[in-house]
This record gives sequence, structure tokens and C-alpha cells, in this order.
Amino acid sequence: MIFDRLKNSEIYNILGEKIEKGFAFLKNTDLKNLPDGKYEIDGNEIFANVQTLKTKPKEEKKWEVHRKYIDIQYVIKGREKMGYGILEDFKTIISPYDNEKDLEFLDGKKYNYINVYEGDFVVFYPNDVHAPMLSVENSEEIKKVIVKIAI
Repeated sequence: MIFDRLKNSEIYNILGEKIEKGFAFLKNTDLKNLPDGKYEIDGNEIFANVQTLKTKPKEEKKWEVHRKYIDIQYVIKGREKMGYGILEDFKTIISPYDNEKDLEFLDGKKYNYINVYEGDFVVFYPNDVHAPMLSVENSEEIKKVIVKIAI
């Protein structure tokens, strides 16, 4: 997991061309005015999902993990709390892996939380279990983009 501000994203370009393309999309797109939806950056290799959603109490969290894609989750407007943990600490399968959705829900006992504000991003790798869209204080509407990068 990586947590930082978009203005610092260039230091992560060393992680590869796909990561660099994902950050370039975030930096060079008018995200505040971009409607919700899916946007291809490089076919199925790199794409972005723009979403406007309401945050929820952390008691309603769902721990998710992906096997095929890295997530760059960027907050365009608002703030959210994200839970994160290491895959090996999540042994209970809540919902088995769905290959088409690249999604599995798990449960575990060792995890942390981070508050992510407008302009911040978090990168989740397949070893990073995460619970996004949680309320910092009260439920609020946020706009975010998730750049999916095939591994």
C-alpha cells in the first residue's frame, strides 16, 4: 500500500509504465467535471472508474481484495476513511473470488485505518486487503476515481 498526494505521484513512476500512465490520467484530466462512469486509458490494461457515492459507517465495512488489478484510489471531492490490512491476516472467506469482477470479500482481525482527503491517493496491490468508502465522521457524498492497472 502507498499513501500520498497526487502532486507527489511522479516519484512512483519508477514502479512502471502502467503506474505512470495511471497517474498521468489523474493529473491531466479535469476530474471534478468528469461524469461518473468507466474510462479506458489503455484498454483493459488500464482504466478508470469515476464514482459519486455516500460513505458509510465503518461497522458496515467489507474487506475486499483483487488478484488481477492494482487500484489507485484517488479522492476528487470530499473525504473517506479506508481500512487496510495484509492478505495473510485475512483467513475467513466471506464471498469467494469472482474471476469476472476480480473481487473477493474476506474477514480478518489485524488491520488499520487511514483518512483520505481531496487530493490524496492510495495504491492497493493484490496483497493489500482494503475497505473503502467509510465515513470519517458522518456519512457524506464523495467523488472518487479508481484507476485499475492490470498486473
